[in-house]
Amino acid sequence: MDANYDNIPNADAKIVYVRPVLVADLPDELREKAGDIERLFAVHNSDGDRMALVADRKLAFALAREHDFSPVNVH
Repeated sequence: MDANYDNIPNADAKIVYVRPVLVADLPDELREKAGDIERLFAVHNSDGDRMALVADRKLAFALAREHDFSPVNVH
């Protein structure tokens, strides 16, 4: 069966992945900067490179959208 996928909405959108990260799993220098926070949210590109660490999920999604990315959750 042949199918035409030319009209998929947002097919050309830049996707980033948002996932929770335990501060305890981060390098020492980042743990020190996190203070009392136990969990941060990482924003990764499609190659898996971390682009940002932020304090909460809502902020991660807002940051991604502000820079014309389409964020999705990663569990």
